[in-house]
Amino acid sequence: FYYFIRLCLEKILLQCILQSRTLSGADAINALRPFYFAVHPDFFGQHPKEREVNENSLKRLNGYLENLQKPGFRSFKPTQLTFYVREREPNSSNVQESFSASGFRAVSFTLHTRDLLSTVLDILNSCSLSTEHIQSLNVNSQPRKEAKSTVNRPIKWDKTYYSFTGFKDPEEELEQAQRVETTLISWLDDNEATAVKKLKKSLPLRKELERLKFELSHQLQLSDIRWQRSWGIAHRCSQLHSLGRLVQQRPEVLKNVKGHTVIFTDRSGMSAAGHIMLGTMDVHHHWTKIFERLPNYYKLQKRLLFLEDRISQLLGGIQVIYIEELQPLLTLEEYYETLDSFYNKLRDSRLPFHPRSLRGLQMILESDRYAPSLHEFGHFTIPTVCDPATLQWFIFAKAREARENLKRKEEMMITEKELIDTSTERFSLDRLYKEPSVSSAQMIDCCKRLLEESLPYLQGMHLCISHFYSVLQDGDLCIPWNWK
Repeated sequence: FYYFIRLCLEKILLQCILQSRTLSGADAINALRPFYFAVHPDFFGQHPKEREVNENSLKRLNGYLENLQKPGFRSFKPTQLTFYVREREPNSSNVQESFSASGFRAVSFTLHTRDLLSTVLDILNSCSLSTEHIQSLNVNSQPRKEAKSTVNRPIKWDKTYYSFTGFKDPEEELEQAQRVETTLISWLDDNEATAVKKLKKSLPLRKELERLKFELSHQLQLSDIRWQRSWGIAHRCSQLHSLGRLVQQRPEVLKNVKGHTVIFTDRSGMSAAGHIMLGTMDVHHHWTKIFERLPNYYKLQKRLLFLEDRISQLLGGIQVIYIEELQPLLTLEEYYETLDSFYNKLRDSRLPFHPRSLRGLQMILESDRYAPSLHEFGHFTIPTVCDPATLQWFIFAKAREARENLKRKEEMMITEKELIDTSTERFSLDRLYKEPSVSSAQMIDCCKRLLEESLPYLQGMHLCISHFYSVLQDGDLCIPWNWK
């Protein structure tokens, strides 16, 4: 009888404490505003790798928060997240100006709490953000330190209680879960069924997407249709349907797109790489204007190519290139202004480069850097504000290493493709691909280790090599390149 009373009291007290600390979904969003402001992908436009990591981590975080609000949801597993957090300046009073434009830091933390309030506090504390504003919400929150360490249990029984009753100690379970590192096999065991279910559901949409893409590419004689961001299949189909309606309504405005690539992105225009950008938030009127302006864009593109050639001549024949995967998605106008400014600076400095002495080498221009660098793939990354004398010394000093890196890049690309093909065939994958933020060296290492494993779970799946574990909404499996 005493045991029964004690168990009932425990249950009643637990319910009362949780109710007193309840945080609504709207309150959670308000409480996390400083966090969203620090990690929102829109603030990482010139850093595509960091932007993509934050986008994917936010998706997983939102899924975790949604599950917390589902009545009766009990299946919680520790979820590890990584965010790039914009740095604060220490003594800034203006919130909108309190972040330094020069940098950010990587923050990784594991969520394992079972209520919104503790989760919000964990997120803010992990990112070194203030939690004082939470006191103003209509929540009877516990002190900061206590809230972070509490395991949502009002009564802490002695260890002998669990030994005697046979019940599981929640604190011990949590510690054990945190000690056990996620492995590829265990994660696939837990998530294969979910991925298969989502993949089967997405198959009709995937076929529809391929059909729409083929028909529009053939009808408009496009080189390709691509997406800047990893939108879901349904979203992509909707965008292609929208383009198809414009083709039916205004076929005359699309007569100049032949041979070009259309890329769906956040804004409309022509990209620095010469692709036609269609903003997904824009209406047909905006798209129509872009198609009507194509002849003018082509003229500007010729002037841009001339500028690149002139810069190359001034720098001993080094080739100026633009790499979409590594650089911000600039418009043609923005890139032309960057080239023009850099060209005028070089022309006035009259650097003594011998003609064609740097032929075969490559360089990209970036406006958010202050020191030149050499990429592992062999191209130079040159800041637009770089001092000409510093630029000259750096290129001369690194020219030999750059040529070696370029040669290594060709070998690496061949090896990467061979390993992708071999892995796809070995595991009967429908598709194997990587996120842009995963380097070729990381992809090669990942595939080599995968080929040493026996993974029947992967048959017919879409496998994405990323920086974390996740099942995407259309059933794609994401695994980190450095899986254990």
